[in-house]
Amino acid sequence: LTEEKLGQAERTAFPPDGLSGFLKSTEAVLQPNPAHRVEDLMCEKFEREKRDRLSPLEDLGCMMATAGAELGSTTDYGGALARVGQVEKELAELERDFIKTSTLSFLRPLREFLETDVKAAAKEKRELDNARLVSESDYAKEQQQYERQLEVTRLLLEGIKGAHANHLRALKDFTEAQMQYHAESFHKMQELRRELNSS
Repeated sequence: LTEEKLGQAERTAFPPDGLSGFLKSTEAVLQPNPAHRVEDLMCEKFEREKRDRLSPLEDLGCMMATAGAELGSTTDYGGALARVGQVEKELAELERDFIKTSTLSFLRPLREFLETDVKAAAKEKRELDNARLVSESDYAKEQQQYERQLEVTRLLLEGIKGAHANHLRALKDFTEAQMQYHAESFHKMQELRRELNSS
């Protein structure tokens, strides 16, 4: 950025578009239903509490537990269904905790970064590009404005680079939450398998 000179202008480096792409992909992993994602985003924007809804795993657990109770918990199959249903509900709770942790420690900071810092830098970059075009056609008249805009854009881009450390920390928190979720889920499934094998 600082090497740019009028008359020899090269395009200013800018954060890649992939940031918003992986934000959307992460949101899709945490909430696969696009209608629910939109609803949750609106609740967050308008600072309303999200509606409680059963996840597919939680729904499956409830259905299995109900079927097990209807068959009778004293029968092998009914007891196994009830127990598997209970574990599925526990896994759903782990999943809910994982989603909540990931949203608070990873998605929200990244979304705010994209909506504030990156938007501001993009606006300044557009102004820089406009100033570059004008400056190249009228060097003497616009050089001072161009230099000011160059400095503003450089400072904003440096701030974005500095934010990477914060987002790296958030990414580590996200992977830690994901690892914990899968480890606890694996442990629950091992316990369930032992119980089912012993009956």
